[in-house]
Amino acid sequence: MLLTLLGIHLRRPGRAVYSGSVIDVLERIGISEQATRSTVSRMARRGLLHRFRSGRRAYLAPTDRLRAVLEDGHRRIWQLSAVNRSWDGTWTLVGFSLPDTWNRQRHDLRSRLTWARFGMLHPGLWVAPGRVDATAVIDGLGLADYLTVMHGSPLPPTEAAHLVARGYDLTQLAADYKAFLDRWSDERRTPGSDAMTRQLLLHSEWLQLIRRDPHLPAELLPGTWPAIGAEQLFHRLAIRYQPLAQEQADRDLQIIVTSPAGATGEARQNAEPR
Repeated sequence: MLLTLLGIHLRRPGRAVYSGSVIDVLERIGISEQATRSTVSRMARRGLLHRFRSGRRAYLAPTDRLRAVLEDGHRRIWQLSAVNRSWDGTWTLVGFSLPDTWNRQRHDLRSRLTWARFGMLHPGLWVAPGRVDATAVIDGLGLADYLTVMHGSPLPPTEAAHLVARGYDLTQLAADYKAFLDRWSDERRTPGSDAMTRQLLLHSEWLQLIRRDPHLPAELLPGTWPAIGAEQLFHRLAIRYQPLAQEQADRDLQIIVTSPAGATGEARQNAEPR
C-alpha cells in the first residue's frame, strides 16, 4: 500500500511527503501507525526511502532506486497491454545457486525475477518469454557470479506449452483476475470509504495482480483469458476516480517540493499538477 501511495503521488523527482499524513491516510484502510512506521524504517534501511526533517516535521522521499521501481510500475499499468502479442518464440533462462544461509539474497533475487516475469521451472532455474535484460534485473544485488543466463528456443521433447505449465500457475492467476472483476464491477461493493482510499486500493490490488502476471504470449494463453477484461475495468475506474481522489490528496497529503540540490522548499499541499 505504501509503495502504491508513493507511486501515485511521488513518482516525479523532487517531492517528499510528511510522514504523519501518510500514516493518517493508511489508517483509513486499516493499516496501523505501528505497521506503517515499521515499513518505512525497513524501506529506509534497504535504501528505498530517504527520511529527513524540515522544521519539526519528518518527511519521506523515494530514493533513485525506488523511483525506478515506481516508474516501472507506472509503465506496466499504462503502457503494456494485458497480453504479449509480439513474442518471437524465444526464452530467457536464469540459473542460480546461492549459499544456504543467503535467505535474504535469495528472496531479493526471486522477487526481482518474478517482477521481471520469470517463472520457476525448478528452485534454481527460472524462465521468461522473449529476450530479457537479466543485467538490469539483478543490478545492485551483487550476485552476478552466482548466475548463469541464456537465451534461445526449446528443443524436443520440451515445448513452450510445457514451460508455461511448469513455470506459471495460470489457474490461480485466472481466478485472481476473475475475483478482481467481481469485486470492482459492482459499484455497491467496491472497497474504500472515499475516492482517495478507493483509488489507493484499486491501484494496489491491480499492481499485485500484474506483478504476478508473466505477460505471456497470447498464443500460450486460454482463449477466454480474463486479464483483458480486468485491465479494461481497471483503466476505466482509475480514470473515473482520479479527479476527486486528487482533490482529496491535495487536502490530506502534505507534500513539499525539494530543490535539485536536496534543500526543501516551503511545505505546501500537493496542489501542483503531477
